Amino acid sequence: MTGKISHNAAPSALGYQHQTWWALLELLRLGHKRPDAAISLELFDDIAWDHDGTATELLQIKHHQKGQRALTDASVDVWSTLKVWMDTACPADAEGPQLLLITTQEASASTAVAALRLETRDEDFALSGLEMAALEGASGRTKQARQQFLALSPADQQAFISRIHVIDGSPCIDDVPALVRAQLHWALPTGHEDAFLAMVWRWWDEQALAMLQGRQRGMDAGAAHVAIAGMRDQFTRAMLPTMIELDEVDAHALAATYDNCPFVQQMHWVAYPPRNLQRAIVDYYRAHTQIVQWLDHALLSPAELGRFAEELLDDWEREFEWMEMEIGDAAEEASKQQAGAELLRLLMRQTGPFLSRRYHEAFLARGHRHILADEGRLGWHADFRERFERLLVQP
Repeated sequence: MTGKISHNAAPSALGYQHQTWWALLELLRLGHKRPDAAISLELFDDIAWDHDGTATELLQIKHHQKGQRALTDASVDVWSTLKVWMDTACPADAEGPQLLLITTQEASASTAVAALRLETRDEDFALSGLEMAALEGASGRTKQARQQFLALSPADQQAFISRIHVIDGSPCIDDVPALVRAQLHWALPTGHEDAFLAMVWRWWDEQALAMLQGRQRGMDAGAAHVAIAGMRDQFTRAMLPTMIELDEVDAHALAATYDNCPFVQQMHWVAYPPRNLQRAIVDYYRAHTQIVQWLDHALLSPAELGRFAEELLDDWEREFEWMEMEIGDAAEEASKQQAGAELLRLLMRQTGPFLSRRYHEAFLARGHRHILADEGRLGWHADFRERFERLLVQP
């Protein structure tokens, strides 16, 4: 019987997610004190602060589930962190960047790592304890790191230790969202807190992904403040926030999902070009998703939405009547298809009407026209009403 080895990736995934979230918390906590600094992910270290491209703080972030073993001088986390810094942070440079080990574990009493806390700092005791731990660990996973530490000269060890700070007992990943919310108290729009926070997290996920992919070096603290303030300002009565951006949408996946929907069939009836049809599906999805979220968060009233729909229907009725007059009662199918496609193109090129002057993105009107087409309240083909009725009774 062959046994199977289970590789549980969940702790690693949580660790990476915690690192990403912690970077946002770090930015919010300290960014106002460092408006000219930037924070980065996986550039200089797990997380780093830099000024004009020079690292000033390197952060190693360690996440463990509650109840896991305490942090000791023999812990793998300690020596793996020291190894990273000895390899990349010039340990002999007393003027080098500050080195922070931030861990959810608690440092055991009377250990070297406990002596590197900000509040109980004793560098001589910490150095002595780490030397002892290095001498005791002649083998195992941390052997190389310990030997590398012992190979440093006494002066270099002292310089290295002077830059290291241990911040233990830090919050677990489950606690970070509440801490982020508390840091954003100044920006929370009354009555719309959850919608605003969702926008901030979506924005941060985009920034973090860009940093991890190397498309963006870091996030400037001042720019982050401006971005968050801009999101907050979208929740004034005069404006509505954009809840879903174009680059968040997978157009190909949507095309397969909505292929049989009535509004798509309506476009097929007038032989609408395939690429424009795909864009129309994206408009529909963004408009529908955005309207649902606005209604859920009480940013938009059903009455406002109803008035917007009536304006769209009024515009359509005017143009649809002209189309019927131009093709006449005896028009052939090809003429009806061409006229319907031209009507659809005409209305899709319009930028308005706007939603009570509170939102001016053109996709909303385009997408909401498709919502109305999906309900059979408007159409493009001269015979769309009869076709729509047949569509509804199909098995």
